[in-house]
Amino acid sequence: MQHSFKAQLQIIGVNPFVFVPDAVLSDIFTQAGKHKGPVPVSGKVNGKPFTQTLVRYKNEWRLYINTTMLPRSPKRIGETLEIQLQFDPMPRDVQMPERFANALQANKKARSVFEQLPASRRKEIVRYLANLKSEEALERNIHRAIRFLLGEERFVGRDKP
Repeated sequence: MQHSFKAQLQIIGVNPFVFVPDAVLSDIFTQAGKHKGPVPVSGKVNGKPFTQTLVRYKNEWRLYINTTMLPRSPKRIGETLEIQLQFDPMPRDVQMPERFANALQANKKARSVFEQLPASRRKEIVRYLANLKSEEALERNIHRAIRFLLGEERFVGRDKP
C-alpha cells in the first residue's frame, strides 16, 4: 500500500531529509514485520521514483533525500515535497565484484581486516565498487580498497578501516 503525504525538506549535518508521519511509519512497520533497524522503502518524490531505506537517527525516523531522488536537494531546504512511500520487500543484496574477491584472496592481511569490519562497512565498500561504471575505475578502486584495508590510504571517505 502506497502512502501519500507532503513534508518539508530539512537538513541535519549535510543530509537533507523529511520526517515520515507516524501513521505511515506504523503501516510500513506492520508490512515490514519490524520497527527496528533500517526499513527498505520505495516511492516517489515530486513524481520521481526512488528506492531508499528509512533509518532512525537521534530517536527519529527519517527518509533521507539524496540528489538522485531530488536534484540539488541540499539547496532546496524548506521546500515542501510531495512524497509517495511504501514498504519495499525486494532484497537489497549487492554482489561483490569478482575481481575484488580475487584481490582479497591474494592478500590475506587485507582479507583478514575486511572480514573483521562491521557488516555495514563491508557492504559500503562492496556497494561502492559494484556501482563503478568503467573497468578502469573498478581496477583503480580495488587497488585503493586493498591499500585502505592495509592502512596505507584513505577510501570511501575514511582514514582507516
